Amino acid sequence: MSAGDQTIRAAGFEDAEAIFRLIKRYPEELLPRPLSDIVQNIDRFLVCEAAGAVAGTVSWQILPEIGAPRDPSVEIKSLAVDPAHRGRGMGKALIKAAIGHIAALHPSQVIVLTFHPDFFAPFGFRPVPKEKLMHKIYMGCVNCTKYDSPFTCPEIAMAFTPGRA
Repeated sequence: MSAGDQTIRAAGFEDAEAIFRLIKRYPEELLPRPLSDIVQNIDRFLVCEAAGAVAGTVSWQILPEIGAPRDPSVEIKSLAVDPAHRGRGMGKALIKAAIGHIAALHPSQVIVLTFHPDFFAPFGFRPVPKEKLMHKIYMGCVNCTKYDSPFTCPEIAMAFTPGRA
């Protein structure tokens, strides 16, 4: 996908360090991702190139279920755009591309935890109680060192159903 001088593409191993640096630029908003985690999950990252360099990234995580998948969920995470490239639609293009990849999996919902709910609302995301995302809380939030409890974290939980946005 290309828009002007921006190209969104699947990430490759050669992008891992640039992705790591981008995520690290937002310590107040994004949980850190070790370089090894980025490498192991590189197939779940997209990048946006501008002027030949990685200027934005987004990834997703399939949230596990016990037994047969009845209500599979996918979380969008690690959306980051280099501050020099903000305001050019790169974040929106990355989210739109990520949703396209995720929709092909036919999840029952796509979730995001965010400090910027107004950014995600135009894509069809709506606030949901964190208690409805216990699989996410168990898998990720419980290990967060920023807040005493996932329920006191100021991030807003949002969800949407692909095909119904």
